[in-house]
Amino acid sequence: MPAPAPAPRRRTPTGSAPASRPPADPARVDALLRAHHIEARTELDHADAFELLVATVLSAQTTDARVNAVTPELFLRWPGPDALAGADPDQVEAVVRPLGMGRTRARRIIGLAAGLRDRHGGDVPDDQEALEALPGVGRKTAHVLRGAWFGHSALAVDTHVGRLSRRLGWTERTDPRHVEDDVVARVREAEERTGRSIDLTLLSLRMILHGRRVCTARAPRCADCAIAPICPSAPADAAGGPAAGGAA
Repeated sequence: MPAPAPAPRRRTPTGSAPASRPPADPARVDALLRAHHIEARTELDHADAFELLVATVLSAQTTDARVNAVTPELFLRWPGPDALAGADPDQVEAVVRPLGMGRTRARRIIGLAAGLRDRHGGDVPDDQEALEALPGVGRKTAHVLRGAWFGHSALAVDTHVGRLSRRLGWTERTDPRHVEDDVVARVREAEERTGRSIDLTLLSLRMILHGRRVCTARAPRCADCAIAPICPSAPADAAGGPAAGGAA
């Protein structure tokens, strides 16, 4: 009786790039993503630094679209740190409840607003340490705020950035801080080699858009991916093409 045929090999990337294939060149990845996600920006709606900071805190474990659905009422009723710091937690919870964990989220952003009021006179500081000292603000949130609002070059590592970094061969690690360290080291090497600077904020924003639209977690669309020809995790026959969605 003949032996059963082996199971077909999966042809789409799921984790880290194969060790036998070289990592993608960060300078080329940056150029390709820049061409296909031209106007990269955060997809969280905001009018000022305070709104962006609160929206980013609320976006943990949910989508930007869901956050955008609740923040108009939130900021209309409590338009600034002073107002939100003095808000009734039950009323704030009712507004943010659609995001899940309503009580936790409400108390978190009220505490954040109180911290801004009490420590910074209601202003949002452009300082990494001061931001991370605020309730609910971690390294990634501070990087989002400082990059998108204050114009710094800061890599914000979310699930998309982490996934793409592993597929591109830039890291094998999963902890966001370790991923950040590995990616920044590769970017710095590419900058020295090419003599061209790479904006880490825009790189991470474009990686996030690419991860949402093309290089998805379960079914990456390698045939439609502009960086597939240089991606060590893409199938060998992936021709690559325009990134879905055109300009972001």
